[in-house]
Amino acid sequence: MDTALPLASPTPRLATSAERFLAAPESPPVAWTVLDGLTPYADALAMMEARVAAIADGEAEETVFLVEHPPLYTAGTSARAEDLLDARFPVFPAGRGGEYTYHGPGQRVAYVLLDLKRRRQDVRAFVAALEAWIIATLAEFQVRGERREDRVGVWVQRPERPVGLDGSMAEDKIAAIGIRVRRWVTFHGISLNVDPDLSHFSGIVPCGIRGHGVTSLADLGILVSMPEVDGLLRKNFEAVFGATA
Repeated sequence: MDTALPLASPTPRLATSAERFLAAPESPPVAWTVLDGLTPYADALAMMEARVAAIADGEAEETVFLVEHPPLYTAGTSARAEDLLDARFPVFPAGRGGEYTYHGPGQRVAYVLLDLKRRRQDVRAFVAALEAWIIATLAEFQVRGERREDRVGVWVQRPERPVGLDGSMAEDKIAAIGIRVRRWVTFHGISLNVDPDLSHFSGIVPCGIRGHGVTSLADLGILVSMPEVDGLLRKNFEAVFGATA
């Protein structure tokens, strides 16, 4: 099995108990690794490929890699040429589900490499758990992150902005999700906008979704360091997925 998924957010929102995605009893904790500096995207892909193979072969622990990248765009398996508006940064084919995504400094990218055979062989439940993880982490900052039935990622309402032509409230995307599954091991993962340069997103149609903006914790007035974000990401990861080490 080697599947790249263009993800649709599950709705309605699952209960907390249903969103937990724990490993089988006596499974080892998930290795939690924070990489310093800016990690070249090609290096991250190679790192994930090697670890996914080792996990699938029973030779490595499940792993989360937390990284920041230099400015770049990635193209998922559903990316459309017309959604690349200005190739001002390098563009990498990612192999994950989804469309175009920006990565850069000030954005926390978490690559989540879990063995679904130890948990549940249910990819949609895994995606719901990733969303629950992001939403719980945002709640630590008093930010209400929400799912949308017709849009991938995690969204925040912007009541201070003009309503849409249909009268709907303005919304911005604060976190993206894109995964791949090989031999029932997941890779790629999530990106959370902490304090990136939001103008860099204008070179693409993020995730192919038009008519909505992109935001960050800093854009919402929440100034927080990356280590603080990492600590809360870890706390809430453990609540959803289990122990880390």
